[in-house]
Amino acid sequence: MSRIGQQPIPVPEAVEMEAAGNHLKFKGKLGELEHRLPDELEAEYLPDRNLVEVRRKGNGRRARSLHGLHRTLIANKIEGVSQGFSKALEIYGTGYSVNLRGKTLVLQVGFCHEVTFEPPESITVEIEQNAAQLDRPARFVVKGIDKELVGHFAASVRAVRPPEPYKGKGIRYQGEYVRRKQGKAFTGLER
Repeated sequence: MSRIGQQPIPVPEAVEMEAAGNHLKFKGKLGELEHRLPDELEAEYLPDRNLVEVRRKGNGRRARSLHGLHRTLIANKIEGVSQGFSKALEIYGTGYSVNLRGKTLVLQVGFCHEVTFEPPESITVEIEQNAAQLDRPARFVVKGIDKELVGHFAASVRAVRPPEPYKGKGIRYQGEYVRRKQGKAFTGLER
């Protein structure tokens, strides 16, 4: 039995939910999301207790493997429409910067050209510190209601210039540990 799949999902008062067969809709103060369950699962909304229960129709291998996954996906969508998700990123490197041009994210990260990203419709980017300096990094936050989209967009931005191990320059998540290497050392041997 899936331990995660057995847990009921609490639904906040501010979230409206509709269940029509295997199609679920969630509406909250931040927006609307939908989720489609596979045929092996079913969801029951209990409005009197403000809970959603995800159950398996059979006990097959596929149903067992999807049970906990879809329970977590539904819980993430409920949390997304009520509170939202965010990923904070930092840019280390002298002269590196981040800016917004309209809704377009513009990065200057050591290339001879700017790197631009057009965020999806439900994603917003907020800049806290636009230029990196010796004592502090540039900071920006990716926000949205869909956890998967927020994580994917943040990962694609980070992939432009991942942190390098010698000086630590690059884009990293806030709080991410970068293992540093020593680099070449002078041996002291003369010919």
